[in-house]
Amino acid sequence: MKNYSVKKTHMKAIILFGHGARDSRWREPFDRLASLWQQQQSGTPVQLAFLEMMQPSLAEAVANLSAQSATQITVVPVFFGQGGHLRNDFPVLLDACKAQFPNIVLSATPAVGEDSSVLQAIVDFGVRAL
Repeated sequence: MKNYSVKKTHMKAIILFGHGARDSRWREPFDRLASLWQQQQSGTPVQLAFLEMMQPSLAEAVANLSAQSATQITVVPVFFGQGGHLRNDFPVLLDACKAQFPNIVLSATPAVGEDSSVLQAIVDFGVRAL
């Protein structure tokens, strides 16, 4: 008898996580960022999520990606630095999502503003403005 093992496929996805704001125009750069992701990384689904004042929430974004069969989701905080929201509020939300979606591997990166290539892109932007 042959032993056939079933290969589990792991579909990766990404959530771009922002603060949120009352003014709906605030999210326009996030929408452009998600659109750029979709154009350049079409094999990896992307969702936006917001801490407050905008939808979807982190849990809603995880649910949306779960419905698309995502099994591994990386949350990228699109924040300039690790302020109180990322140090205090975000871990609670992420842990709640891990409990709510135990079949999904959830992980998070540091804030994008802490990455040296992001900081360099801002310097380059400033240089072009001169």
